[in-house]
Amino acid sequence: MKQKSIYITDFLQRRAQLSPDKIAIRDTITGRDVTYAAWNAQANRTANYLRALGVEAGDRVAVYATNSMDYLDVWMACGKIGAVLQNLNWRLAVGELEGLLRDAAPLVLIYSGEFAEPVNRLRDRVPFVRHFVALGGRADGADRAFSERDAYPDELTAPRPELDWDSPWVICYTGGTTGLPKGAILSHGNMTWNSVNTVMSWQLDFNDVAILNAPLFHTGGLNVFTLPLVHCGGTSILCAGFDADQVFDLVQSGVVTLFFGVPTMWIVLQQHPRWAEADFSRLKLVINGGAPCPMPVFERFWEKGVDFKTGYGLTEAGPNTFWLPRADVRRKPGAVGFPLMHVDVRVVRPDGSECDPDEPGELLIRGPHVTPGYWNNPEATAEAIRDGWLHTGDLAVRDEEGYYTIVGRLKDMIISGGENVYPAEVESVMYRHPAIKEAALIGVPDALWGEVGRAIVVREPGQPLDEAGLIAFLREHLAHYKVPKSVVFVDALPKTGAGKIDKKVLIERYGARDSS
Repeated sequence: MKQKSIYITDFLQRRAQLSPDKIAIRDTITGRDVTYAAWNAQANRTANYLRALGVEAGDRVAVYATNSMDYLDVWMACGKIGAVLQNLNWRLAVGELEGLLRDAAPLVLIYSGEFAEPVNRLRDRVPFVRHFVALGGRADGADRAFSERDAYPDELTAPRPELDWDSPWVICYTGGTTGLPKGAILSHGNMTWNSVNTVMSWQLDFNDVAILNAPLFHTGGLNVFTLPLVHCGGTSILCAGFDADQVFDLVQSGVVTLFFGVPTMWIVLQQHPRWAEADFSRLKLVINGGAPCPMPVFERFWEKGVDFKTGYGLTEAGPNTFWLPRADVRRKPGAVGFPLMHVDVRVVRPDGSECDPDEPGELLIRGPHVTPGYWNNPEATAEAIRDGWLHTGDLAVRDEEGYYTIVGRLKDMIISGGENVYPAEVESVMYRHPAIKEAALIGVPDALWGEVGRAIVVREPGQPLDEAGLIAFLREHLAHYKVPKSVVFVDALPKTGAGKIDKKVLIERYGARDSS
C-alpha cells in the first residue's frame, strides 16, 4: 500500500525559506555563486516553463547534457511539478539513447550544445518528444531555447500536484550487463529517505562543502551529497567533470569538507605529480564508492593521515547504505561498516538462509530508500525485489563483530575448480605491483578447471613487466587457485559512464579461451 502524504517537500522552497542567503552552489563552470534563494527562483522559472510546454505531473523530461547549473534547475523543477527527470548518459551511442528514450517516452528533451549532432539524428526516431530544448547558445531553428524560461515568474504559477512517497522523481538507468539498461525509479520517498539516512548517519551539516564532479546522469551525482546537502543547508561545488588539477586546487583552497569518488579517480589522483604535496587531511570525509577500491589506494591515503574509507551503494537503493565509524577505518580495512539509520540488510545463501559470520553471500537490502521498481519492467522488478527485500547481486560478508564488507559481484565471481575467486581481492594485490597502472580480472573458460582468471593490465610507462613476472608476483601473495592463468597487456581499460572499469567490454574483448 502506498503511503499517502499531504505534503511532499519542495526541497528548494523550504531551504530558501530557512537559509535564503546561504551559498547552495559554487558554479566553477560559470564562476557564479548561487544562493538557495536564487536557486529556488531559477527552479521555479524552469518549472513554470516546463508547464508552459505541456509537462504535467508524471510526464517525463529527458536531459542529455553535461553537468551545469541549468541541469540542477531542471532536476529541482521536476520535483516541484511532479514531473519525472530522465537523466541520460551522454556517453551512450545514438542507438542506445533511442532505446532509453523509447522506454520513458519523454515529452521534452533538453540537451547541451555539444550533443546537437546526435540529437539531430534522433529527431525522427522519437516522435513522442514534443519539444527539443537547447541549453546555452543558439537553438536550432526547430528547437526551443532553454533561456526562454527566464521570462517566467520567480514563483510557481500553479499549485503543486498532490504527490505521495512512491511518486517518481527520477528514472536513473543502471549499467546492465546485458540488453537495455534498466530504469530504476527513484521516488520522492526514496530520495528523501536517502537524504535523511545520509545526513543523520554520515553527520553532514550546514557547514559542509562537497566537490560535485560526478556526472548528473548518475545517482552518485544527484544523491551521494547533493540532495543531502540541500536538506541540511550545505554547499556543492559544481564542476563540469572530474579533473585532477581542479580537485587538487579545490582541496588546497581549504573550503572543501567532503569528497566522493570512484576507484579510477583515486588512482589518477595518486599517480598525479601533485599527489605528493596534496593535503586531504583537512577534509571531514573522503570516501570511495561505485566499485571495490584496491587496498594500496587506502594505504596511500592513510600514509597522509587521511581516514579514507569505502562506502557502498547502488542506484536502486538511494544509493547510500552503510557507514564505517572513523575509529574503525584502519582496524577494518576495506569494510563498509554498518547499515545507515533506516536501512536493514541481510547476507544470504542461494537458498535464502542467513550466512554465518565471514561466509560470503548475496547482500539484500530493505528500507524506504529502496526503489519501488524498474520503469516499464515488471519482470525485472519482480526478480530484484522479493518479499520486500532488494536482491543486489553483490557479494558481502559480515564478520563476528557485525561489520560488513563487499567482496564483489555475484555474477563477477569466478568459480575455478570448485573454489570461489573474488576479482576485487586479486585486483587489489595486482595494484601493489609498482609497474601496474590499472588492472582488472575476468573469468575465461578452461577445459580442466571450468573457469580461470585472466588479468587485463595497463603498465606504468617505462616499467618492464611481462606475464611470467606478474604471475610470479601474485603467487607470492595469493593462493595458487586465485592466481590468473594468463595476462593481457593493453594501453587502457574501458570505462563506464560513471568512470568504473567496464568489465562487460573486457569480457567481450578478452573473455575467449584463446584471446591471451
